Amino acid sequence: MPLSRPIALSCGEPAGIGPDLALSLAQQDRDYPLVLLGDRSVLAERADALGLTVQLHAWEDGDTAREAGHLSFLHIPVHSPVRAGHLDPVNAAHVIRLLEIGCDGCLGGRFAALVTAPLHKGVINEAGRSFSGHTEFLAERSGAAQPVMMLACPGLRVALATTHLPLRQVADAISPKGLESVIRVLHADLRRLFAIDNPRILVCGLNPHAGEGGHLGHEEGEIIAPLLERLRREGMQLNGPLPADTLFTPKVLEQGDAVLAMFHDQGLPVLKHKGFGKAVNLTLGLPIIRTSVDHGTALDLAGSGRADAGSLQAAIGLAVELAENQPEIPS
Repeated sequence: MPLSRPIALSCGEPAGIGPDLALSLAQQDRDYPLVLLGDRSVLAERADALGLTVQLHAWEDGDTAREAGHLSFLHIPVHSPVRAGHLDPVNAAHVIRLLEIGCDGCLGGRFAALVTAPLHKGVINEAGRSFSGHTEFLAERSGAAQPVMMLACPGLRVALATTHLPLRQVADAISPKGLESVIRVLHADLRRLFAIDNPRILVCGLNPHAGEGGHLGHEEGEIIAPLLERLRREGMQLNGPLPADTLFTPKVLEQGDAVLAMFHDQGLPVLKHKGFGKAVNLTLGLPIIRTSVDHGTALDLAGSGRADAGSLQAAIGLAVELAENQPEIPS
C-alpha cells in the first residue's frame, strides 16, 4: 500500500557527494514521501554550486514536498563550515547525529525507512569515536543482536558472514554459533522482506577450493559443512560450502536466491563488478528498514555535478518497496 510515513534520507558526510545526490532527487516528481536529514545551509550552498534551483521546505511531521524542484528537510546543523571535498573531523558528530535521528525515527514510527548516503569512517575515527560502519552502528542503536550486511543488484544478492574485519581476523570470526545466527537472519529476511517462501542460499567456503578436502583449510569440514547439514534437516535450502571462484558463475547463481560470502572482499567485488551504480546496501536483522548506496563519499566529485545518483535511486526504490510490504504501524 502507498506509504503514509516518509522515507528518511541521511545526507551523510557533508563534504562528500551525499548532499549532491540528495539534491538530485528534486529533478523530478516523486510518488513517495521523502525527508532529507541534513544541514539547510549545506544543502542550499551545494545547490548553488551545482546550479540547481531547489526550494527547501522545513519538515516536522505531516506532508512532504513531492513535486520537482522541491524537497522537504529536517535541519540537523553541522558544527563547522563545510567545503566540498574537504573533510573536517569537527563535523563527525553531525554525521552520527543524522544516523541517530534517522534510526530513532524509524523505531518510533516517524519514518517508514532509513536510506543512508555515504559517510567517511576514517574521519569519524579521527574525531575520537570508534566507528566501523553503518551496519554495526545501527545494530547497536536499534538493539539488534545479529545484523547482516547484504548488497543487491539486478540478478544478484550477496550477504556477508563477517563485515569490516582485517583479513587476518576473519577465520577466527567464523564460528558455528555466529554463522548459524547469520544464516537464520538471512533466511528469515529473504522471506519477510523479499517474500521468498523457501529461499535457496548458496554458501561460500572460506578457503580456496572450499578447503580442498582439508588440505587448504579446516573451517569447511569442522564448522561450515556440519552446520549446513544440521540446518538442512530443519528444511532450509542451503547449498555449500562451495568454492567462491566457481560459485559466482551463471549456472550456479541461477540455483540460488542469495549468496552468503564469508568475508567482505570475497563477495562484494563480484557484485560491484556486476552492478556498480545500481547496487543497494541493505542491512538485514534490524527492526527497521535500512538501505544505502554501494559507494563511498567520492570527495573529488563533491560539488562538481559529476556524481551519479543511480545507486541512491535504487536504494530509495528498494526502501519504498520493502516499506510498502510491511504492515502499517497503528497511529
